[in-house]
This record gives sequence, structure tokens and C-alpha cells, in this order.
Amino acid sequence: MARERIVAGSDQNREEEAFNWALRPRTLSELIGQKSVVEKISISLEAARRRGEPLEHVLFHGPPGLGKTTMAHIVAREMGVNIQSTSGPALERPGDLMGILSNLEEGDVLFIDEVHRLPRVVEEFLYPAMEEFKLNFTVDKGAFARILPFQLKRFTLIGATTRAGFLTAPLRERFGIVHYLDFYPVEELRDIVLRSAGLLQVKVEAEGALEIASRARGTPRIANRLLRRVRDFAEVKADGRVTQEVTRQGLQLEGVDDLGLDDLDRKLLRCIIEFYDGGPVGIEAIAATLNEESDTLVDMVEPYLLKTGFLARTARGRLVRPPAYQHLGLSPNQRKPEAGQTLFP
Repeated sequence: MARERIVAGSDQNREEEAFNWALRPRTLSELIGQKSVVEKISISLEAARRRGEPLEHVLFHGPPGLGKTTMAHIVAREMGVNIQSTSGPALERPGDLMGILSNLEEGDVLFIDEVHRLPRVVEEFLYPAMEEFKLNFTVDKGAFARILPFQLKRFTLIGATTRAGFLTAPLRERFGIVHYLDFYPVEELRDIVLRSAGLLQVKVEAEGALEIASRARGTPRIANRLLRRVRDFAEVKADGRVTQEVTRQGLQLEGVDDLGLDDLDRKLLRCIIEFYDGGPVGIEAIAATLNEESDTLVDMVEPYLLKTGFLARTARGRLVRPPAYQHLGLSPNQRKPEAGQTLFP
């Protein structure tokens, strides 16, 4: 059952996507956080510029909302080239990829989001393009089939994925540069909130920015979304200034607690505790109990619960850890609900 979540790491509609684009940094010098990745990618960029060559193919992986798309556009801007963007699910046939690749100029960037979702036939078609900058295009069929080589201009492929483990080994090995984008510490998220507030001309006190950052699940996209919601609350219920107290009231109304958990996070934890004695239990069983898609839980809910230590993955399934009991105010000896009881009061 799809739902809009204020703490989801992905863009939820076109309006929000446009809003996030307006707030994204355009250069490495404007980028806040990911210092290790920034330092390493800046060295790679400078080396490529000095050699007069396109940058090696790059793979960015990590949870949604941490800046993989932003980094791809920054790389293109820093190299002074154009960028073409698409996604794995959008490339259904080799012909879809052929049209894009044949129009790239020397050094251009091709950005493929959700690269792990490329169809196998498209992925195999991409291999010679990445290695030798050429395509083998098949015309006709059967005894009349011919392979026509098509030479491409040298380009840089940047792939982004939230599931690096789903990439096939042949595709993963063709990326010369691989970087993992991790969750942001609260201090860096506070700076991001203050920067965004300045661009939006929102009056935010330092304590208010810190309160938003502490509930943003380590994710800039969520921090910006929370800022928008608190801004609206402040304009209607206060004097327009985002203070710590106004932030607490606004996010309490949205169901976001002091650690950034929302209703779905708490329901998942309570489900495991109350129905499965705290686990271990398989993700499909949890998804069926909650009437949610298992992919939604794996991609959008679990990463932060794992990061906070509230949830553990074991060989036998998901297991709720002691800090989660404490946060929810439950006992580790919590029993299953009796017949007729409501699971989530």
C-alpha cells in the first residue's frame, strides 16, 4: 500500500522534485558533507582535466536522498560538459540506449539512476559502450543478421543505486570509481537547513535548525522537506519564525518523533515485537502483516532503523534490538496481543 511519508528519502511528486532542484548545490565548493567522497572525487576530476580525458565511469551508491543525483550533476558541471539523465526502468530495449549514447558529445556525462534495475539485455548492450566506446548494433534476423559496429565519442557513465548488491558483477567491475554516500551527521544537516532557509528566505533560529536536523534521519532531502512543513506551521500558528519550540510542535503534528521515526517506522517495530516476539522474522511476513510492499520496507524504512541500532538483520530474519524497546516505552518481554486486541493502539 503506497503512501506519502514525510520522512521518505525519495522525491514524492514533481513539485517537490522541482523544489529540491532549486536547493541543490551546483559545485563541490557549495556541497556540505560527504567530505571523504568530495575530496576523492575532486582529485579524480582534477586528474582527468589535466590529462584532457573524460572522467572514468563512476558509481554512487547508498540510501535515497543523500545526494547521488546531485553529485552526478556537480561532476558534469565541474568537467564543463553536458549531462543526459535517465533511469534503469526507463531503458527497456537496447534501442532506447542507442539513441541516447549516439547523441553524446566528447566527455559528456550519462547519468543512469536506479542502474541496478537495467534489463539484462540492455545491460549487456552497454558493456562495449563502457569499455571500448562502441556499440554492436544487430540488423535483420536469422541468416541475414549482421552486426554493425558504431563508434561512440568518449563519455562518462555515472550510475546511482540504493542497492549495490543487486548489480551484476560484470557491470560493477566496469565502474572505475565507486563511492558510497553515507548518512549525514546532525551538525552537517543543521548547516544544510540553514543554507536552505537562506535560499527560501525563511527565518530560522539555530536551535530550530538543529531540531529539524536531529529528526531528518541523516538525510538532506528529508531535512529540506521537514523545513518546508515547519515553515508552513510557523507561518500559520506562530509569527513565521522557526524556533525550537515551533519546530517541535510542527513535527509532532506530522507524527515525526524526536529521533525522526514516523508512524510506519513505529508500526514495523511494534509488529515484530507484538506479533513475532521481537523476531527474528522474515521481511515478507512483516510486509504481509502491515499490508505494505516488502521493497518499501527494505528501501525506505529499514536503512535508518538499522543505522540507529533499533533493528538487526540476521540469517533468520529481522530482530528488534533493546534500544527500540526503550524508545517505544515497551518491555522486552512484551507479549503478543490477545485475540480481539488491536495491534497498533
